[in-house]
Amino acid sequence: MFAELMSLVADRTLLITVARETGSTLRVNVLPKRPTAGDNGALSTPLSLVGTPEELDREFARSLAEYVETHQRLSTTLAQAKAEMEAAAKAAQEEAKRKADEKRKAKPSTSTPAPAVSTQSAGSASPESAQVTTSSLFGGTSAEPAQSQQQQQQQGGLRL
Repeated sequence: MFAELMSLVADRTLLITVARETGSTLRVNVLPKRPTAGDNGALSTPLSLVGTPEELDREFARSLAEYVETHQRLSTTLAQAKAEMEAAAKAAQEEAKRKADEKRKAKPSTSTPAPAVSTQSAGSASPESAQVTTSSLFGGTSAEPAQSQQQQQQQGGLRL
């Protein structure tokens, strides 16, 4: 019995309680304490057995051995899962950094030219005489005199 407990006690403290359940039965609890606050709660699941003293004499060591084996497998599985998640997170961060570097390198080569600046002075042309070029839905362009804002409001609706 204590040989099975030795592997559990190596990493953490165990509390074992024995209490009378009824007139002829006992309850034995094996409670592993969390070694750190960040430790997974599944590794602190207690083992609780109820039986007569004779049943506990026969079955407690076997039940404890199964509990320790399950506990160790769970601990190993959790450690592997944690390592895999950390590796995946690191790979994702490296991939995101690589893509950001590629975008940064590609950005200067795809710069767009600045729009042409008009050479007309603001005061030299009247708003009514200015020509506005609009694109047609069917591919053509038309030149129309610009309408004043007041005229556009009077007409209302959409223009094509």
